Amino acid sequence: MGISTQIESSIANSSMIRKMFEEGDRRRQLYGEDKVFDLSIGNPIFEPPAEVQSNLLKLIQSDERGTHRYMPNSGFPKTRQYIAGMLNDETGLSFGENDIIMTAGAGGALNVIFKALLNPGDEVIVFKPYFLEYNAYVNNYGGEICAVKTREDFQLDFAALEEKLSVKTKAVLINSPNNPTGVIYSEEELAQLGQLLKHKSAEFGQAISLISDEPYRRIVYETTAPSIFPHYENAIVATSYSKDLAMPGERIGYIAISPKHQDHDLLSVGAVLSLRILGFVNAPALMQRLLPLVGNACVDLAPYRSNRDLLYNHLIKIGFSCIKPAGAFYLFPKSPIEDDLAFIEAAQQLNLLMVPGSGFGMPGYFRISFCFETEFIERSLPVFTDLARQYHLID
Repeated sequence: MGISTQIESSIANSSMIRKMFEEGDRRRQLYGEDKVFDLSIGNPIFEPPAEVQSNLLKLIQSDERGTHRYMPNSGFPKTRQYIAGMLNDETGLSFGENDIIMTAGAGGALNVIFKALLNPGDEVIVFKPYFLEYNAYVNNYGGEICAVKTREDFQLDFAALEEKLSVKTKAVLINSPNNPTGVIYSEEELAQLGQLLKHKSAEFGQAISLISDEPYRRIVYETTAPSIFPHYENAIVATSYSKDLAMPGERIGYIAISPKHQDHDLLSVGAVLSLRILGFVNAPALMQRLLPLVGNACVDLAPYRSNRDLLYNHLIKIGFSCIKPAGAFYLFPKSPIEDDLAFIEAAQQLNLLMVPGSGFGMPGYFRISFCFETEFIERSLPVFTDLARQYHLID
């Protein structure tokens, strides 16, 4: 073959989420837009907040010279100072601009972190279910994923984690609010996680980094998503504005390295170098300039909350089993049959598109995205009822 064996293998096992997205396009062309309920992908349908659009327009129309030129690879100092200040207010730590690296979204951030951290054979622990592209991100740099089970409610299983921690463990990667479950790890859980990793780092004689992937951190409902920084010194955050500003196509995010990380100085320099040699060079200039102007702007969460409650209440009423998500915009119900792929295929026959739990390393479940207009969600409910009848969950 003319391409690498690794990429050839990746093509064969490409993301189920993207496959479902493509299937949705195919079915819309066949049956019409109003006949297909594609709840497979987390692509927010809502537009960015008004202050985002107005400030972006001002930036575009500005006659300030140099707006689109290169900046330091780590990003504009003003933007990094702004983010450091926000983190200081939240955590009580002493973040500075050199602790922040602007990136092309959270995916770009994670690739930069793993490039800087991993040697061949190093392990990164993740918790099931998880965003399966983590596998590719880690494998890109010779690392290996070690997937650890969670409890029935998808919260952390510390006994299972401790069993997997070893001298090969370079990092533990968490995602809260979680994709696909919507679960949020509590302050108490993060404190317990920090204590365990502190103990194991001392036992193994090497720092285990705790990486938190946080693109959904501001998409929360009756609670908040606590920060990892107060609970563990060797902490790194990878995040994005894709979801809370409804701008997934603009690819803007950042890395924040705890000022207390024991390898802080070397890691900061290594991450900036990794950003450059991976070809990102820098995060988009306009998006960097935008962030300090929009402050705490966020999409309206009310439609998401309404959609969550509509879907969750209906699914429970018609016999499905599901943990109510505290954040993000996904539900992760249990499949009525063990074969989640067969279940998803049956749903497709009703023009209802969702993602099998196998696509998140957890067969027997399925993911529903609800980042759509409420009217669209309402029209999908009778189709879920028909699906439930097909599996005798209701009469």
